[in-house]
Amino acid sequence: MTETPIKSSEPDSAIADFGIDTTSRTTGEAIGDYFRRLRGGELGAVPALLGLLVLVLVFTGLSDSFLTLNNIANLFAQGGGQTIIAMGIVPVLLLGEIDLSAGTASGVCASILALHWTQHGNLLGAMGPTMFYGFVIGAVVAIALCAWMRIWIGAALSAVALLVLLVGFTNNPWVEIVLAITIGGVIGSITGALVSKIGIPSFVVTLALFIAWYGVVLALVGEGGTITIRDSKVLYDVANGNLGTVASWVLFIVAGGGYAVVVLFRHFSRLRNGLVAQPTTLIAIKVGAVVVLGAVATYLLTINRSPNPDLTTISGVPWVVPIILVLLVAGTFVLDRTRYGRHVYAVGGNKEAARRAGVKVDKIRMSVFVICSSVAAIGAIVYSSKVGSVDGNAGNGNTLLFAVGAAVIGGTSLFGGRGRIRDAVIGGLVLATVQNGLGLLGYQADTVNIITGLVLLVAAAVDALSRRRAAAAR
Repeated sequence: MTETPIKSSEPDSAIADFGIDTTSRTTGEAIGDYFRRLRGGELGAVPALLGLLVLVLVFTGLSDSFLTLNNIANLFAQGGGQTIIAMGIVPVLLLGEIDLSAGTASGVCASILALHWTQHGNLLGAMGPTMFYGFVIGAVVAIALCAWMRIWIGAALSAVALLVLLVGFTNNPWVEIVLAITIGGVIGSITGALVSKIGIPSFVVTLALFIAWYGVVLALVGEGGTITIRDSKVLYDVANGNLGTVASWVLFIVAGGGYAVVVLFRHFSRLRNGLVAQPTTLIAIKVGAVVVLGAVATYLLTINRSPNPDLTTISGVPWVVPIILVLLVAGTFVLDRTRYGRHVYAVGGNKEAARRAGVKVDKIRMSVFVICSSVAAIGAIVYSSKVGSVDGNAGNGNTLLFAVGAAVIGGTSLFGGRGRIRDAVIGGLVLATVQNGLGLLGYQADTVNIITGLVLLVAAAVDALSRRRAAAAR
């Protein structure tokens, strides 16, 4: 009796598992796959983009002033601060953590920046010995903690903060900017250590620090006090200034051309290596759409948008735009193209599995708080520049809530493991559009807050439902 050989199923299984890595898809198949993923709960930023489109159409129909060039340019500056803070919060949310202190921490950074400028670098006299040496000791502790955890960027930021504090450089807008960002690094290092090494839940730590940093702001600025920075052209122009016409087009060429080169290079590289890639037609449409939209936006922003064109000229891309673009590109590269970024997503997806795979979970958890507070300091510079001053409520109130809301509305999950830096930018645009449009229609703060809260609630509901649908589809 001859035995019939048993055919192994392993090669077929391998093809089934990995065949997609070397299989090209037609345009129709790629579009069909995209809609299948949408139905499966992988919505990404689609709800936010659709919501933004609806808001633009509604406000355009209700207000003649909404879609004017001057208002669109102001929209970037109005929402720039909270959008940048939201960009820093995204890595924290990716781990399933929260930083409730980012708003008031940014207020501390803004307060120290303003004091250093107005007091000609004499922070000891401006802050008082107790507060001043408290920050000096905090910087030393932050350096030690970051060196221990081998978070070298945090150690470097804290070291620069210590240097500026002790040397007493005279006031200079660029020194002020560096000081604010590095103080943010000090704050983030201490926050991250409390969460990752001591093991206090991030909600409790950052809630306590939210209150504490608000007290520090009051101590530095004074209750009801205001420190103006309008007399510094550099600091004031961060949110209120514009690039020149030539510089605006250079920005478009660098940003649009760079995006096209990177996307096309990556696409054709995958094709050369026999890996699955989107159809070239879809890639070309995607790149073409981004470049055309960028060109149109640049052209419109370089037109004189002054209410009195005969008296003054206001034109060019607002400075806030390249600031956000730089942070967007850097953050996207770090999270998408580096080992550190892969570790962030791994810890957010399954902390224990990441630990067993050799990821230094504590280091990752601490590092995201360093990033969050440092980027929040940049947001503080932008929102302080917009109003031209720093007051006792800097970073308090709705600053943090709107920043977290921007990230969540854009598609970043509160449950960790899912989200991108661009989500904060999209969500920031949604919130800025809501606030700007309702303001043009004459609604007061109560209505604005109610509607903003409802928008955030809808975004959180979409996140929860999409996760449930994705889990059911597996």
